Amino acid sequence: MDHDTFNMGIRKYLKVVGVTSQREIEHAVTEALEAGTLKGNERLQARMVLTIEGIGLEHEIKGEIALE
Repeated sequence: MDHDTFNMGIRKYLKVVGVTSQREIEHAVTEALEAGTLKGNERLQARMVLTIEGIGLEHEIKGEIALE
């Protein structure tokens, strides 16, 4: 295994995950604000599950996103 190639592959994947996730969260929050289902002062509970098939990895990350 080439550790440099492996490390770069992980970094590229996580960059895509981060950018895509942020865009999706922003879009969903904007829609919820426009629909009136959010007021804009909430603290949203978030959960992300990282799954990598082939090595049996499943890792859950919980957090909170404050809107105000």
